[in-house]
Amino acid sequence: MKGLKKIALVTAIAAAPFAAHADLKAMDDSAMGNITGQAGVTIELETQVSIGTFTYTDEGSFNVNNIQIGGSGVAGGTGTNLLDDLAIDIDVEADGDAFIHVRSLSGAPIDWGMTAGSMELVAADGSQSTTLVSNLSGYGNLAQLDIRVDTATDQLQLDVAFNVVDMDFDVEFLGVGIRDMAIMGGTFFEQSGNPMTDNFAVADVDVYKGNGLGTSTATDVLRIDINDITMDMNIGAIEIGGTSIGSVALNNLTISNTKLAVYGK
Repeated sequence: MKGLKKIALVTAIAAAPFAAHADLKAMDDSAMGNITGQAGVTIELETQVSIGTFTYTDEGSFNVNNIQIGGSGVAGGTGTNLLDDLAIDIDVEADGDAFIHVRSLSGAPIDWGMTAGSMELVAADGSQSTTLVSNLSGYGNLAQLDIRVDTATDQLQLDVAFNVVDMDFDVEFLGVGIRDMAIMGGTFFEQSGNPMTDNFAVADVDVYKGNGLGTSTATDVLRIDINDITMDMNIGAIEIGGTSIGSVALNNLTISNTKLAVYGK
């Protein structure tokens, strides 16, 4: 009986606030709209990803081995090994569009890094293989990533601002090595200060289901429209046989009005 009395007492205390405010009225739709769903959802993230082998198989296969993705530290940058200081804002707007905004918590660009041991082509029976790229290592910064799913056009719209501060890799089947490759914004070569960390290439890309290009009869293909990519590129050294044959610079490289249609055969 004492146990029942205690339960009754607790129940009465818990119910008291509701009884005291029993005359409260339900909120109308506009008032509820000011409280719920106003700013969407935010996801804060810290991660480091390791993949032993990524394999795409058709008749033979394409393998990417020993992949590491994280902060710039995984590729020799000054940051940590974690891909961190990262927040993802997700909002569904009144017209039904989904908008995803990737940003940093601190307001600074997000440093990233990746490495891959090798990329290779392998025969179906495993008897032959060719290493395309090996010893890939690169890091840089992400300043903007906005993704919109547009319900009016059924398109995935991407707006990206990024840079590659340093990337090295070997193209083994050609015997060529690329050293100190940087991808920056279109004012990189003209900019003073610290262009390696505060200058960004920009890209405006649409992805959707559409038809083939020109006289193609293909339908329901993956369409990728590159509206604009603007960048400067610098390669510190191109090596053949381990010896540098010089450097390469591309100033104000712009890729626009470029369309791709991707489908099986």
